[in-house]
Order: sequence, then structure tokens, then C-alpha cells
Amino acid sequence: MAQQKSYWLMKSEPEVFSFFDLLKAPRKTTSWEGVRNYQARNLMRDNFKLGDLVLFYHSNAEPTGIFGVCQVTKEAYPDPFALDPKSKYYDADAKKKGLNPWVAVDVKAHLKFTRPVLRDDLKKVASLSDMLVLKKGSRLSVQPVKEREFKIILELGQPVSA
Repeated sequence: MAQQKSYWLMKSEPEVFSFFDLLKAPRKTTSWEGVRNYQARNLMRDNFKLGDLVLFYHSNAEPTGIFGVCQVTKEAYPDPFALDPKSKYYDADAKKKGLNPWVAVDVKAHLKFTRPVLRDDLKKVASLSDMLVLKKGSRLSVQPVKEREFKIILELGQPVSA
């Protein structure tokens, strides 16, 4: 029996890594590492499955919004950057304890939007008003998305193959 797909939104600052960087990456694939929030980590570790679809959201930028869709190509594995002192994602406490609590997943560009779905666009659609990304104070970098929300965003973004 086929597994039910789940839908997610992951935020990245485009100066750090953008959807356009993902499109230029080898095989249009990257590891999504550096998540240092336990709630976001738990979602990636416990709930992300192969084939799940992820909205790629540019945060802390002008404009903010969704620029494309990725697909999970590798489920959670230990984030190697957590134990690398040269990495900006280094976790000295994890290194000291000899325990790496952090995970990464691999994602591949799946669809690019012909027009980005900006945060202001999302706010104008009443049926998207419950999305976590629109909630005041919601800073979580990994968030679940309902299937109906995902479909509405696809319509807004007018995607083409990445």
C-alpha cells in the first residue's frame, strides 16, 4: 500500500541558502542541516518521510514568501555539522557530551514557481489563515502544512518542473 504523503514548509534566509541555490546544486539536491530547535528537529526526525513535499520559504528577506517545492530524498540522519568545530552549526555541548541530538534530511528541487507566493499573497487567502507561517510570533523553521493549503499554494505559484 502506498504511504500517505505529508506536506511541510521549511524556512531559509536566501542569503544563507535560497531556492535558486538549490536549483544550482549538484542533482538539485542538498542536505537541510543546521536546524537547532528541538521542535523542528523532532518533526524532521520523526515525521519526514521519503517523497514528502516541502514548500521552500525565503524568510527574513524582501520579499518573503514561497519560491518552490522540494521533495524529501533522504530521511533524517545525524547532522554532521553539529560536531564539526569549523561549522557555523557546531554544537559544543553535543561535542562535549559525545552525543549528537541534531538531524539533517536531504531534499531535491521538485517544482519551481513561475511567480513566488509572497507572504502578503498568503494573507489575502482566507482558507490559508490558519497556516503556522502566518501566525504572529511563529518562528519555527520547519512546519507542517495541510494538504488543502499545499494545493492552494501550488495554484497560486503556477509551478513548473525544476
